[in-house]
Amino acid sequence: MDYYVIDVFTDKVFSGNPAGVCLLDNWLPDDVLQNIAMENNLSETAFLVKQNNHYELRYFTPTIEVNLCGHATIASAFVLFEETKKVTSEIITFKTKSEMVTVTKENGLINLDFPARPPTPCLMYPAFEKAFGIKPLGVYRCVDFLVLLDSEEALRSLEPDFLCLKQVKSEAKIDVDDFGVAVTARGSDCDFVSRFFAPNAGIDEDPVTGRAHCSLIPFWSGKLGKTRLFARQLSKRGGVLFCEDRGERVKISGTAVRYLKGKIEINKKCKNNL
Repeated sequence: MDYYVIDVFTDKVFSGNPAGVCLLDNWLPDDVLQNIAMENNLSETAFLVKQNNHYELRYFTPTIEVNLCGHATIASAFVLFEETKKVTSEIITFKTKSEMVTVTKENGLINLDFPARPPTPCLMYPAFEKAFGIKPLGVYRCVDFLVLLDSEEALRSLEPDFLCLKQVKSEAKIDVDDFGVAVTARGSDCDFVSRFFAPNAGIDEDPVTGRAHCSLIPFWSGKLGKTRLFARQLSKRGGVLFCEDRGERVKISGTAVRYLKGKIEINKKCKNNL
């Protein structure tokens, strides 16, 4: 199968968030997909199969399948728009396990049309303070958690205890591993900054997280009184996102660049080990 690694929410390699993209003619067994993602060892590997007027799209971390992933969606669109040239229009529809997702290309940016997931206040579970060594200003939740800090400096200096952070699952009585914790603050040279941790999903820190902005955008739009926002994710690799609050939807835009192009071949010996 054709395989790409695309760095997303950046315009230069070795930054942003890398996603693997695998182009399939037909779906392989789930255990094969999971093992490929584990072998790739990226936060997400996306798998695509063409279906009539859309693409089916699935995402795997090294340990589990997740329902929605922003940067891997942009990476998939980038491959179809720029690498394979299989899409001649400037719009692609993906069928994910979460919903149908539309991606467009405009003025050098790839734009995600994702569901808005406004977070609401929730309990400040003990694991948050233990894991971060700091008392948050507030904790909110939708699909993922949102933890508010008082400054960008506090966010930059976080060194989470991931074993403690994993305890949020039991404290909050969550029965799935597909959730994460977005920690956020006002930005010094942008509207807001964030970092994203998902140790239960096999990702200690995700470099740049489109999905988290489904909640971050409506949260900060309400706080700042504006619908168009510029955001930075402050992981070691770093990334930038152009955001818009559209009510029930959010627009998440960014650039991408190819790091790698190659092929994955699953030989008979490998198949016998699955």
